[in-house]
Amino acid sequence: MHSFGYRANAVVTLAVTILAVMCSMASLSDNFNVPSPTAEVKVLNINWFQKQANGNDEVSLTLNISADLSSLFTWNTKQVFVFIAAEYETPQNALNQVSLWDGIIPSKDHAKFWIHTTNKYRLIDQGSNLRGKEFNLTLHWHVMPKTGKMFADKIVMTGYRLPEEYR
Repeated sequence: MHSFGYRANAVVTLAVTILAVMCSMASLSDNFNVPSPTAEVKVLNINWFQKQANGNDEVSLTLNISADLSSLFTWNTKQVFVFIAAEYETPQNALNQVSLWDGIIPSKDHAKFWIHTTNKYRLIDQGSNLRGKEFNLTLHWHVMPKTGKMFADKIVMTGYRLPEEYR
Protein backbone atom coordinates (compact mmCIF):
# COMPACT_ATOMS: atom_id res chain seq x y z
CA MET A 1 0.00 0.00 0.00
CA HIS A 2 1.20 3.53 -0.79
CA SER A 3 1.58 6.17 1.87
CA PHE A 4 -0.47 9.38 2.10
CA GLY A 5 2.55 11.46 0.99
CA TYR A 6 3.03 9.36 -2.13
CA ARG A 7 -0.65 9.68 -3.10
CA ALA A 8 -0.68 13.44 -2.43
CA ASN A 9 2.43 13.85 -4.60
CA ALA A 10 0.76 11.92 -7.44
CA VAL A 11 -2.39 14.08 -7.26
CA VAL A 12 -0.42 17.36 -7.20
CA THR A 13 1.78 16.22 -10.11
CA LEU A 14 -1.29 15.31 -12.16
CA ALA A 15 -2.95 18.67 -11.38
CA VAL A 16 0.15 20.66 -12.37
CA THR A 17 0.52 18.65 -15.59
CA ILE A 18 -3.12 19.29 -16.53
CA LEU A 19 -2.72 23.00 -15.74
CA ALA A 20 0.44 23.22 -17.91
CA VAL A 21 -1.33 21.51 -20.82
CA MET A 22 -4.32 23.85 -20.52
CA CYS A 23 -2.06 26.94 -20.44
CA SER A 24 -0.19 25.70 -23.51
CA MET A 25 -3.47 25.13 -25.36
CA ALA A 26 -4.64 28.62 -24.39
CA SER A 27 -1.42 30.16 -25.71
CA LEU A 28 -1.59 28.21 -28.95
CA SER A 29 -5.23 29.18 -29.53
CA ASP A 30 -4.18 32.85 -29.77
CA ASN A 31 -2.21 32.00 -32.91
CA PHE A 32 -5.50 31.57 -34.77
CA ASN A 33 -6.55 35.17 -34.04
CA VAL A 34 -5.74 37.50 -36.96
CA PRO A 35 -6.11 41.04 -35.61
CA SER A 36 -6.93 43.96 -37.90
CA PRO A 37 -6.57 47.13 -35.81
CA THR A 38 -7.03 50.55 -37.37
CA ALA A 39 -5.65 53.91 -36.29
CA GLU A 40 -5.37 57.48 -37.46
CA VAL A 41 -3.34 60.30 -35.94
CA LYS A 42 -3.73 63.90 -37.03
CA VAL A 43 -1.40 66.72 -36.05
CA LEU A 44 -3.80 69.60 -35.46
CA ASN A 45 -1.31 72.21 -34.30
CA ILE A 46 2.34 72.77 -33.56
CA ASN A 47 2.02 74.59 -30.22
CA TRP A 48 5.67 75.55 -30.09
CA PHE A 49 8.87 74.71 -31.90
CA GLN A 50 11.88 76.16 -30.17
CA LYS A 51 15.56 75.78 -29.58
CA GLN A 52 16.40 75.19 -25.91
CA ALA A 53 19.24 77.02 -24.16
CA ASN A 54 21.43 73.90 -24.44
CA GLY A 55 20.94 73.82 -28.25
CA ASN A 56 18.37 71.01 -28.47
CA ASP A 57 15.19 71.34 -30.52
CA GLU A 58 11.86 70.92 -28.69
CA VAL A 59 8.39 70.53 -30.19
CA SER A 60 4.91 70.49 -28.66
CA LEU A 61 2.09 69.07 -30.79
CA THR A 62 -1.70 68.87 -30.50
CA LEU A 63 -2.89 65.47 -31.71
CA ASN A 64 -6.16 63.75 -32.55
CA ILE A 65 -5.73 60.02 -32.00
CA SER A 66 -8.47 57.63 -33.07
CA ALA A 67 -8.08 53.87 -33.01
CA ASP A 68 -10.03 50.66 -33.02
CA LEU A 69 -7.94 47.99 -31.33
CA SER A 70 -10.82 45.69 -30.38
CA SER A 71 -9.61 42.94 -32.74
CA LEU A 72 -6.52 42.56 -30.52
CA PHE A 73 -8.66 41.28 -27.65
CA THR A 74 -9.36 37.58 -27.26
CA TRP A 75 -10.43 35.61 -24.24
CA ASN A 76 -6.70 35.31 -23.35
CA THR A 77 -5.91 39.06 -23.48
CA LYS A 78 -5.27 40.71 -20.13
CA GLN A 79 -4.53 44.23 -21.42
CA VAL A 80 -2.93 46.12 -24.30
CA PHE A 81 -0.19 48.72 -23.87
CA VAL A 82 -0.29 51.28 -26.69
CA PHE A 83 1.92 54.26 -27.52
CA ILE A 84 2.50 56.83 -30.27
CA ALA A 85 6.11 57.46 -31.33
CA ALA A 86 7.59 60.06 -33.65
CA GLU A 87 10.21 58.41 -35.85
CA TYR A 88 12.74 60.30 -37.97
CA GLU A 89 16.29 60.13 -39.31
CA THR A 90 19.24 62.38 -38.47
CA PRO A 91 22.85 62.38 -39.67
CA GLN A 92 23.90 60.80 -36.34
CA ASN A 93 21.18 58.09 -36.18
CA ALA A 94 19.37 56.09 -38.85
CA LEU A 95 16.28 55.85 -36.60
CA ASN A 96 15.21 58.16 -33.79
CA GLN A 97 12.09 57.16 -31.85
CA VAL A 98 10.50 59.55 -29.38
CA SER A 99 7.41 58.47 -27.46
CA LEU A 100 4.73 61.17 -27.52
CA TRP A 101 1.76 59.52 -25.80
CA ASP A 102 0.94 56.16 -24.19
CA GLY A 103 -1.89 54.35 -22.50
CA ILE A 104 -3.09 51.00 -21.18
CA ILE A 105 -6.28 49.52 -22.59
CA PRO A 106 -7.69 47.19 -19.92
CA SER A 107 -10.56 45.64 -21.89
CA LYS A 108 -12.30 45.37 -25.25
CA ASP A 109 -14.84 47.95 -24.05
CA HIS A 110 -12.07 50.59 -24.02
CA ALA A 111 -10.36 49.45 -27.24
CA LYS A 112 -12.19 51.88 -29.50
CA PHE A 113 -11.18 55.42 -28.59
CA TRP A 114 -10.74 58.99 -29.79
CA ILE A 115 -8.42 61.33 -27.89
CA HIS A 116 -7.67 65.02 -28.41
CA THR A 117 -4.41 65.73 -26.57
CA THR A 118 -1.03 67.39 -26.58
CA ASN A 119 2.02 65.15 -26.53
CA LYS A 120 2.34 63.61 -23.06
CA TYR A 121 6.14 63.37 -23.38
CA ARG A 122 8.33 66.08 -24.85
CA LEU A 123 9.65 65.71 -28.38
CA ILE A 124 13.27 66.77 -27.99
CA ASP A 125 16.14 66.13 -30.38
CA GLN A 126 19.76 66.32 -29.29
CA GLY A 127 20.91 69.10 -31.56
CA SER A 128 19.08 71.27 -34.05
CA ASN A 129 18.03 68.52 -36.43
CA LEU A 130 14.25 68.99 -36.42
CA ARG A 131 13.83 72.09 -38.61
CA GLY A 132 12.01 71.05 -41.80
CA LYS A 133 12.32 67.40 -40.79
CA GLU A 134 9.93 64.79 -42.19
CA PHE A 135 8.76 62.28 -39.62
CA ASN A 136 6.38 59.36 -39.19
CA LEU A 137 3.92 58.82 -36.38
CA THR A 138 3.75 55.16 -35.40
CA LEU A 139 1.13 53.51 -33.21
CA HIS A 140 2.82 50.62 -31.37
CA TRP A 141 0.96 48.06 -29.26
CA HIS A 142 1.99 45.24 -26.96
CA VAL A 143 -0.65 42.61 -26.18
CA MET A 144 -0.22 41.17 -22.69
CA PRO A 145 -1.94 37.79 -22.43
CA LYS A 146 -3.23 36.05 -19.34
CA THR A 147 -1.01 33.11 -20.27
CA GLY A 148 1.62 32.70 -22.97
CA LYS A 149 3.95 35.03 -24.77
CA MET A 150 3.48 38.74 -25.29
CA PHE A 151 3.38 40.04 -28.85
CA ALA A 152 3.74 43.46 -30.41
CA ASP A 153 3.05 45.19 -33.71
CA LYS A 154 2.59 48.68 -35.13
CA ILE A 155 0.90 50.90 -37.70
CA VAL A 156 3.10 53.51 -39.39
CA MET A 157 1.52 56.78 -40.56
CA THR A 158 3.67 58.88 -42.90
CA GLY A 159 3.63 62.37 -44.35
CA TYR A 160 4.32 64.69 -41.41
CA ARG A 161 6.76 67.60 -41.56
CA LEU A 162 8.01 70.12 -39.01
CA PRO A 163 8.36 73.82 -39.95
CA GLU A 164 11.60 75.31 -41.27
CA GLU A 165 11.63 78.10 -38.65
CA TYR A 166 11.31 78.14 -34.86
CA ARG A 167 8.05 79.49 -33.38
